[in-house]
Amino acid sequence: MKRLRRGAAPEPGCLQAWAAQCEALAGRWREARGSACGGEVARQLRGAFGELLLRMQGLPPALPTMPLELTVLYNSLLFVLGTSDCAIKGEAEGIRHGLLRVLEACGTCGQDLSTEELWQKVLQEVTVEELQSPLHRLAALQAAWWLAASCLQSITDLFRLLSRSEDPGRTPCSGEKNELLALLKAWRAPAEEASISLVQSTEELKETLCTAAAFLQGLQELEAGNLSTTLCLLQEAAGGFCSKRVLALIYVCLGCCAQRMCKPQTALQHLKRALQVDFQCHSALLHTAAVYQELGETDAELQALSLLYEALERNPPSATSSCPYFLIRVELLVNAPILVSLLRHRQPSEVKYLLAQRCLQDGRVADAVEHYLDFLALLQEGLQQQVPLDGDSLLPRIPEVFLEAASALEQGGRHQDSLAVCDEVISRTTNLIPQIVQIEEKLERPECASLEAGLAGGLPSQKRESLCCLMWRAAAYLHQGWVWTKLGKGKEALMQFSRCLNELLRFQPCGRGVEPAESLLPEVKVLQKIRLLSLIGRGMQFLEQERHKEALLDFQHGLQISPDDPTAAFYLVQVLWKLNRKQEASDYWQKYSESPAVEDRQQERPFPLYLDSCLKQAALPQDGSLVRCIQDYLRTTRQDSAV
Repeated sequence: MKRLRRGAAPEPGCLQAWAAQCEALAGRWREARGSACGGEVARQLRGAFGELLLRMQGLPPALPTMPLELTVLYNSLLFVLGTSDCAIKGEAEGIRHGLLRVLEACGTCGQDLSTEELWQKVLQEVTVEELQSPLHRLAALQAAWWLAASCLQSITDLFRLLSRSEDPGRTPCSGEKNELLALLKAWRAPAEEASISLVQSTEELKETLCTAAAFLQGLQELEAGNLSTTLCLLQEAAGGFCSKRVLALIYVCLGCCAQRMCKPQTALQHLKRALQVDFQCHSALLHTAAVYQELGETDAELQALSLLYEALERNPPSATSSCPYFLIRVELLVNAPILVSLLRHRQPSEVKYLLAQRCLQDGRVADAVEHYLDFLALLQEGLQQQVPLDGDSLLPRIPEVFLEAASALEQGGRHQDSLAVCDEVISRTTNLIPQIVQIEEKLERPECASLEAGLAGGLPSQKRESLCCLMWRAAAYLHQGWVWTKLGKGKEALMQFSRCLNELLRFQPCGRGVEPAESLLPEVKVLQKIRLLSLIGRGMQFLEQERHKEALLDFQHGLQISPDDPTAAFYLVQVLWKLNRKQEASDYWQKYSESPAVEDRQQERPFPLYLDSCLKQAALPQDGSLVRCIQDYLRTTRQDSAV
């Protein structure tokens, strides 16, 4: 290779002064890194190296000064990246400017070239021996910026060039299963003088790049659903060079991968390992609870959620360390959307809600009541920062939480509290619903077939918001009707059921004809269920008061809404029997008793959790006396016809 010749160097004293200042600044960092004041020192040195670089670049580029200038540029950019929360794309222009100065010092230019083309020109044409090691270091730094931007192909192309410049006869690693990782591992920067003042060695940077590349590619494969490849890449990353915090996150991702591979026990092992590495890895607890829920181990699930809530209350997640030991770290280079989703910070209120919801779903009513009341207290205190309302939150819409709380309170025997919570929903929605709510019944996007999918994805349109408010308001009246029923207050129950049905008259679908159930908007399905439950509830009250004709109309209307509903059918049979229309009652009973498993079809379309208590109260009665009477009647009828 050529030795340094071209260009006039500055005065020897000036060059020595710059070298001495670079060494002093690097020594200051070596003393401060990892200490309590490391973060502040890093920010000071960022400015100091930047000033030194400006002084050097204020002179025309010269080959004798380029090794030191590239070293100062390398150190300066290390502090730029190390003191940022993430890689700053604009700062990579510093690398481009440095490469252009190298070409200018060699008597050529590359202003019109892209960054990738510029690197190709520099590595192919600049053969000065003293510049090889500084250029390789700068290339590794360029790879860090490209990695943060997920430009993996650019990194692969760059390291192919580095491999050829290091050993021109070397064969590229294109046959490798993962060429990028193979190139990174095989890369060896040319030897550098021991006196070079670096704030982070090339070897440390290389190890960080290898770990970050494996981690990022593993996440990309996880998002693409290539789970076996994900497993290999994440295991590679777990054996790499990173902090305990990042290692714990890698184990969490391994746990999520194992869970998607239907290996829950393996997932639990990875998540346990994450907590052993970093006990503050709160996302590991959240995913552990999800795995236990999948396994049906509710006690273990609730224990994990309780531990997570206590940990968040006692020790909120800390921000990125302000006193890093290494400036280039894996967490600065790995930016994948799926990582944000898997490791999103959760507020204590979200975990409190999950505890309440899971207890209610599992029938642990007393515990559910306490958790819902704690959550409602957070709302009442106005702690908005503790109650996230964005689209990524674990919380449903707040009226739904109120209705779930009302359901829990009713099941826990706290009837007046349940009525009060429903009153809150009713009062809050009074001015939010127009007199008439007109909307297409049919589902606009077939992929949003579930209620959860229908309500997700940002703020709904104004019409859809009105429909949601109508749904919550009607559900609140429905709850109150069933609470009064449980209290034996028939008059009050009739009033609330009627109010519910009157509210539902506001909804006027614009669809043409009768839409199939699977194509209806999820909110419309819920409204239909609320109407059915309200008709059954009111019909039962009419039946108790022996207002049989009114009861008959409600049960008939209920069957028009849901022809396969066994409860409405049973009560229709009962009221026909009481009206001495025994043949009709018998015919209906035979029709519905011989119908296929209706409950299985209903389970295909789950309804919101807040309707569970109403569904339980409107369940098919277990009294067999009516059935025996009908069977006796049918036997007698057959005998008479036989005679």
